Amino acid sequence: MTTPAAAPYPSEHVPTTGIPNGKLGVWLFLASEVMLFATLFTTYIVLRMAAPSWPAGWEVLNVPLATLNTVVLITSSVTMVLAYAKACERDRAGFYRMIGLTIALGFAFLVVKAFEYGAKFHHGHFPSTDIFYAVYFTMTGLHGLHVIGGIGFNVYLALWAREHWEHPLFIGRVEYGGLYWHFVDIVWIFLFPGLYLL
Repeated sequence: MTTPAAAPYPSEHVPTTGIPNGKLGVWLFLASEVMLFATLFTTYIVLRMAAPSWPAGWEVLNVPLATLNTVVLITSSVTMVLAYAKACERDRAGFYRMIGLTIALGFAFLVVKAFEYGAKFHHGHFPSTDIFYAVYFTMTGLHGLHVIGGIGFNVYLALWAREHWEHPLFIGRVEYGGLYWHFVDIVWIFLFPGLYLL
C-alpha cells in the first residue's frame, strides 16, 4: 500500500469562519493600526481646540507638494490592485510591472516628503518649534514609516515570487500586502485635509 506524496507546498489553514488565518491576522493588525492613528487624530483635535491660536495649514505647509503626494499614493493603490489582478490571472510579467510601479510610487512619495521636510528644516521649523509642528512631524513621520514598511513588504513579494510563483499562498500574500498598502493610502487621505487644508 503506497502513501500519497506530500504536496510541494502547504496550504493555508482556513478555520470554520471561512477566513484564512493570514487574512484574519492582517485585519487584526490593521485594527490595531486604526486605533493608533485614531488616538493620534484625537490628540490632534484636543490640542488644536485647547490652543489659543492655531496656524492655518495652507499658510504654513506646502499644499502643492502634499497634493502631488496624494495623487502619487492614490495611483499606487491602483497599481497595487492591478498587481493583485495580474497575480490572479497568472500574468507574471504583468505582476512584476505593477508591483514595481507600486514600489516606485512609494519611493516617489518619500522623496517628495523629504523635500517638504528639508524645506521646513531649512527655515528652522522642527518638532520642538511648537505644538503645531510637533503634531505635523509626528503624524506625517509615523505615516512615512508605514510607507517604508509597505515598500519593504512589496519588495519582499517581488523577490518571493521569483522562487514561489506557483505557491498556493502567493496570491493571498499579494492580497494581504494590498490591504496594508490601501490602509496607508487611507490614512494619508485623512492626514492631507486634516493638516494641510483645515
